[in-house]
Amino acid sequence: MAFRFTAARAMRLAATLLVVCCISSAGAEEASSPTSQQPAAATPSPSPSGQKGGAGRGPATTPSPAPEQHRLPPDSTTQQTLALPDRTLNFTATAGSIRVFDDRGEPQADIAYNSYQLDSADRASRPVTFLFNGGPGASSAWLQLGAAGPWRLQIGGDGAVSSATPDLLPNAETWLDFTDLVFIDPVGTGYSRFVASAEDVRKRFLSVDGDVNSIALVIRRWLEKYDRLSSPKFVAGESYGGIRGPKIVRNLQTQQGVGVRGLILVSPLLDFRDFSGSSLLQYSYTLPSMAAVAREVREAGRAPLTRADLADVERYAQGEFLTDLIKGQADTQAATRLADKVAALTGIDQAVSRRLAGRFEVGEFRREFDRRNGRVTGRYDASVLGFDPYPDSNSAHFGDPSGDSLMAPLTSAAVELTTRKLNWRPDGSYHLLSESVNRSWDFGRGPAESISQLRQILALDPKMKLLVGHGLFDLATPYFASKVLLDQLPAYASPDRVKLVVYSGGHMFYSRDGARKAFRSEVEAVMK
Repeated sequence: MAFRFTAARAMRLAATLLVVCCISSAGAEEASSPTSQQPAAATPSPSPSGQKGGAGRGPATTPSPAPEQHRLPPDSTTQQTLALPDRTLNFTATAGSIRVFDDRGEPQADIAYNSYQLDSADRASRPVTFLFNGGPGASSAWLQLGAAGPWRLQIGGDGAVSSATPDLLPNAETWLDFTDLVFIDPVGTGYSRFVASAEDVRKRFLSVDGDVNSIALVIRRWLEKYDRLSSPKFVAGESYGGIRGPKIVRNLQTQQGVGVRGLILVSPLLDFRDFSGSSLLQYSYTLPSMAAVAREVREAGRAPLTRADLADVERYAQGEFLTDLIKGQADTQAATRLADKVAALTGIDQAVSRRLAGRFEVGEFRREFDRRNGRVTGRYDASVLGFDPYPDSNSAHFGDPSGDSLMAPLTSAAVELTTRKLNWRPDGSYHLLSESVNRSWDFGRGPAESISQLRQILALDPKMKLLVGHGLFDLATPYFASKVLLDQLPAYASPDRVKLVVYSGGHMFYSRDGARKAFRSEVEAVMK
């Protein structure tokens, strides 16, 4: 989907705008591009639950105002003070949205954001960071309320249960000290929504390229709206953000005319191809994390496990393990040797490992690891164990004890933050994680990957930096996969530009105090 306009078209649309202003008193968002106040011409989609809105009035020739029924409320800007033990931060918070149009000037979607800008700062020199999560179909609440935002929700320990009270606490590890923050919710997540109902619109937005185009455009529009084009700019993405992030930076560099100083990826997946079909690499990539879980559980109470403690497993995973794996089960000695070694590293029964030829898919590991006690491991954090609701079933019928329990408190906290602290009250429901978006996602002709874009953006700008953070116990996006892929980058991706850090924790490693503090320091170093 293109979002560029010729000068002639912009003039025609401006003229049309004068007509619309004469026939409608509907409030419009502050414009930051020629497309921001175009007449509404698309057919409306059904109103979200609780949505209020009436039919438009006027002569039959008037362009349909139906999309205004779905418009998010005007932006809400408030002055905030964050009192922390060693400092006080005064900042301006804005909860609002940016409307996205197609190349014909027809409204497509309203993309919601929360932004935090430190008061009394030089905007020309102060960095601004744009953050989003993954899914696809996830809002930005995890990064905002778990890691970088001014307020934090406890999502580890006693806070990681569905019935936990969603209390927002001042976040001593907020990144706001050294960068302004803009959290973006892609369409269909958070309060972001379509205003056009055509199926082709949904298909364009809910695709790899359409998603990248819309988010990159929103970033540029925000920069224009708040006069921040001269500020140092950074992009941060989590999980599927590993696919989004490099592609968005590439889009900003080459299509939006926006340079980016650095890319921060949190628990990213960089290449779906290695986790699909019969790829043998998936078993190598997950083995260090599986071994880490076994050591963490076995050595509970000791000092936190570090990546250095897994050096022997990493050597095996990309050495002898791969050699025996490639030989296959036709070589019975190699197959037995591999299965027995994997059993020793993971603590899983040797007979089970031999039956599976030492090739544990994530779901099989999660169930077999503590099957004797009827428990399963988490997927986001495999060091978290929960009860298997059907321990005697031949099939797996369990969720994720390290992720599912966060849905309720995170959703409640996000609504509390938006409606009470930031005084922005959209109609309709807040979508923390949209299954509809996830099911409808179009990955294109094959499994998505972003290594190609990583190579391009690092080659294009020799000053740009990349920081990748992972948790040892993450089985959703294992750290070792990123390690191997980053090692393949050319020499220009030198250690002073590209850095991988790994912490004791899971997918949301920042839920642990030590990891959250350490990662904040790494992010700050990238921005200096």
